Amino acid sequence: MSLSYRALALLLSYPTEQTRALMSDAAAVLGADPHIPAPIRSALAKLAVDLKRGDLFDVQEAYVWLFDRTRSLSLNLYEHVHGESRDRGQAMVALLELYRSKGLELSANELPDHLPVFLEFLSTLPDDEAASLLAEAGHVLHALGERLHRRGSAYRAVFGALAALAAEEADSQVLAAMLAEPDDDPRDLATMDRLWAESAVTFGPSEAGCDERQALERPAVRPQRAHGGAAA
Repeated sequence: MSLSYRALALLLSYPTEQTRALMSDAAAVLGADPHIPAPIRSALAKLAVDLKRGDLFDVQEAYVWLFDRTRSLSLNLYEHVHGESRDRGQAMVALLELYRSKGLELSANELPDHLPVFLEFLSTLPDDEAASLLAEAGHVLHALGERLHRRGSAYRAVFGALAALAAEEADSQVLAAMLAEPDDDPRDLATMDRLWAESAVTFGPSEAGCDERQALERPAVRPQRAHGGAAA
């Protein structure tokens, strides 16, 4: 399943000419993964075609409006639980330590809780361990998928695939609480600007002391403003 995680990370990355050139390969990988239900594989193939063949500026604009302008659809996992609080900084440090313990070093412009980065990390792990860690983020992933479904977005297929690859179902009570939160309207520019006008993330001391489960216990991610990595 390691290639499937990488393919899904590609589909969730900011569209560029470089990512579009890899869409056919990503679709082929996902289309051959028996862990993903056939209807979702078909939807993923259509998404890959749309991202590859659509006007580049149009697909980039759609991505920005979904994941950058809409805070409730942020791809930064810890955003959905911790917001910009100190707890998020400590959780980010713990997640960085988990990555490093597995031999992964991020570049300076990557946030560890950015979903494409997290999926790239999962692709380096044994299948059982990756599925288990993915399940720790299940409530966030299910909520994002449901919100995208309500908007009729083709990106919802990515989250359907992630739900299928996770080791267990999301906590239904936590998921219900997340879905009860307001879903942002990116067309309300004044409100969105107020929501984004918050203090920067502060990273706590390295002795945050979270193990692998605690590091991903309540993940959430905020979308990058400058694309090409997980930079905030």
